[in-house]
Amino acid sequence: MKTRMLHAMLPAGLGEEPARWQQQKSARTRLRLVEAAIDCLVEGGYSRLTTQAVAERTKASRGSMHHHFPTRMELVAAVVEQVFYERMRLFLDDYLSNLARSSEAEMLEIATAAHWRSVHTREYAAYLELAVAARTDPELDGFFGPAARRYDEVWIGEMIESFPQWRDQWEQMKLASDFVSNVHMGMLLQHPVYGEARTQRMHKLTNEVLRLIYAHKFGV
Repeated sequence: MKTRMLHAMLPAGLGEEPARWQQQKSARTRLRLVEAAIDCLVEGGYSRLTTQAVAERTKASRGSMHHHFPTRMELVAAVVEQVFYERMRLFLDDYLSNLARSSEAEMLEIATAAHWRSVHTREYAAYLELAVAARTDPELDGFFGPAARRYDEVWIGEMIESFPQWRDQWEQMKLASDFVSNVHMGMLLQHPVYGEARTQRMHKLTNEVLRLIYAHKFGV
């Protein structure tokens, strides 16, 4: 499961380790630049994500920066790919580590808890910055939109393989996934306003709705 999903979302430049030392060095440099770009995005927003800012943060030469990312949008495209890949990798590591000691009835709650932890990560913060910026930046949306749809397609396709008992109620499974994703985004953004007590009440409500969906009592 994990191998299939991550392979489907593999960013350019990742995969098999290059055979030659110079190629390995180049791949590591590229990844270091992309990771620094994600830090720029999280700390300063999309407007602060520039090749100059990344070069200054990593102390990369102008030539090295231009070799890997000649333009800002090529850097942005690499960031988009890396963010979606890391989001999936971190979620799967968390989810699968807890799945082995759970019952079938607990699968959805295990996945929900893992997803809630995932929205507090650096990668999710970067995702939110990109999602908001893409609404008003057509050039960014040209990279972000297809990546977001591919991420969703990979996730939905893998759920079909991972939860065969749900194939007859597949629309309900997708509804559960969409419900959790949207509720958690709202909970994260509203937490400074709502506080911990109201957030915990929302967690309980979310799990109650999931149990109804799991019992096939929630209409689609």
